[in-house]
Amino acid sequence: MKKDIHPQYEEATVHCSCGNTFTTRSTKKDLHVELCSQCHPFYTGKQKLVDSGGRVDRFKRRLEKRSAEPAKPKAPKARAPKAGPPKPEPVAVASEAEKTDES
Repeated sequence: MKKDIHPQYEEATVHCSCGNTFTTRSTKKDLHVELCSQCHPFYTGKQKLVDSGGRVDRFKRRLEKRSAEPAKPKAPKARAPKAGPPKPEPVAVASEAEKTDES
């Protein structure tokens, strides 16, 4: 390993949003986390909504808004004609009877 290129691995204090604090080792001295083993639903066994950035609130507002509005019938979508190479015009072919009459 090369010398003097690796960060210092020191004791770090971890602060959770639930108020829990513990120490571990890291390259940073202070860490702030949203969930820890004391408040995470997987470890506690309690059902808890983990809201990241207000997603649950936004979902509830959208749900209330949709249930308050009457259902609108959807109009069928108008389809544009398919664009492609132009089709060649059919060429009229004279029948055998017409060819013999003219000669």
